[in-house]
Amino acid sequence: MSVFTMVFLIVTVALCAGVVRTWLEQRKGRTETSEELDEMMKRLDALQERVEVLERIVTDSRVNLKQTIDSL
Repeated sequence: MSVFTMVFLIVTVALCAGVVRTWLEQRKGRTETSEELDEMMKRLDALQERVEVLERIVTDSRVNLKQTIDSL
């Protein structure tokens, strides 16, 4: 292994370690406020309702399928 290869590897490892350390610190310090959590819960409830409607559309018979799609 040449000297330049060793220097390159040392610098690369040091830079990667710095990036990983910064990423871990940012991840640890991240907390959501209650307002953000409330907004996420509202969105989750809306998505759950939409999935339930889609499940009903898929499992109903073809006659009801056309009526349900038209009513939406």
